Amino acid sequence: MKRDHRPYLLKHLDIGFQKWYVNHFLRPQFEHLGRRATFMKPWHVEIFGGPVSLGDYANVIASPDKKVRFTIWPEFGEKGRIKIGDYCLICPGVRISAATEIIMGNSCMIAQGACITDSDWHGIYDRSMPIGQAEAVGIGDNVWIGDSAIICKGVNIGDNSIIGAGSVVTKDIPPNVIAAGNPSVVVRALDTNRHIKTRAEWFSDPKCLAKQFREIDRDALKGNTILGWLRSILFPSNGD
Repeated sequence: MKRDHRPYLLKHLDIGFQKWYVNHFLRPQFEHLGRRATFMKPWHVEIFGGPVSLGDYANVIASPDKKVRFTIWPEFGEKGRIKIGDYCLICPGVRISAATEIIMGNSCMIAQGACITDSDWHGIYDRSMPIGQAEAVGIGDNVWIGDSAIICKGVNIGDNSIIGAGSVVTKDIPPNVIAAGNPSVVVRALDTNRHIKTRAEWFSDPKCLAKQFREIDRDALKGNTILGWLRSILFPSNGD
């Protein structure tokens, strides 16, 4: 992992620029973009069609090689939509594609490379059909979808459940379980007597959380200089 050689002030100027980019270029493309939604590398987030809604305190992380894509390609005479709740985490490479409706609850975590779709995107017997069979997808609160998992059309996932990495989910998953495999099956039940701390709880005091992040940044970037940052770009060395 490359060390961050930027001085603290330069990093926060970069964060400020990313916020400006979101408000200037991305916000107009959303039907709704909630309060304090944050984006990392927002120029690698693509929105095609609409309406797309993203709730409060959402965190979207994109990268040059793993863009985040929200796509709506509705059926003829229909109107598709994507609605994502508050406090959700969307990691690099996530694709969410709707022909009818994909609704996600609060505090969900969608890991890198996961795909959520409500359609076959081609007809089984008429391959010229642009949509094929479509059926809405529902994802409950506090669901964790693992790396590279695929959530297929018509699936409903219950609150708090976890979908294992690489799983292909073709049927409903009940709440409070871990499911994995291709096709995905329940492999374990969660202990409902134990408290599950959600992202909503983590963000319960956003001012305090922001202060903690600033203190972490100041400590991590302490001693960094503009010259050192430029040197790391122009003349990188072992350990950078």
